[in-house]
Amino acid sequence: MGGVHVLVVEDDDAIAVPLVAGLEREGFRVTRAATGAAALEAEGAEVVLLDLGLPDIDGFEVCRRLRSRSQVPILVVSARGEEVNRVVGLELGADDYLVKPFGFRELVARIRAVTRRSTAAPAGGTPQKIGALEIDRRTRRVRVGGEEIALTPKEFDLLACLAEEPGTVVTRHELLEDVWDPHWYGPTRTLDVHVASVRKKLGDPGWVETVRGVGFRLGKPR
Repeated sequence: MGGVHVLVVEDDDAIAVPLVAGLEREGFRVTRAATGAAALEAEGAEVVLLDLGLPDIDGFEVCRRLRSRSQVPILVVSARGEEVNRVVGLELGADDYLVKPFGFRELVARIRAVTRRSTAAPAGGTPQKIGALEIDRRTRRVRVGGEEIALTPKEFDLLACLAEEPGTVVTRHELLEDVWDPHWYGPTRTLDVHVASVRKKLGDPGWVETVRGVGFRLGKPR
């Protein structure tokens, strides 16, 4: 038994050793991988802390490969703070992006934010149907026109949040609080990237409508 199993992918011992020790003190179970190859071979993680500057495989490529085979929450940790890097990481399937140097308390808050919803007991009941869209909160599966759509944990949570009251505007602040964390530290750009990804995967931008200056609402394409 124990806490959430965290895979720390970091090649720098000076960072990784105290980080692992600190996370273990917080009650997490931690596995450390010093290379991209080792990260891809590791099993059983419930959240991945992924450094981009790895010695063998580019961190973005590791992120892409992990996401292609698993829905495990991925928190990218990097010294690369430029907006373009953040966006690329999120578009490849990362759930959040943290720039070095970062505070340990903030890191723990971010880990808890990305795991809070994905590890929660799913709600019961029958799948919700909105036109051709079907959301099954029990199995965390989404279908459009009967075809299953592969969403990341945060993409599912975002869609499920909007679907609680279809047609009702949900503010940006409410979405960040509900889907990420009540004490969200990250860039609000995270939300826009996830919305864009959900629209693309659902196949019609009309499913998620932007209400400029306020937030978003779940629509129903014609």
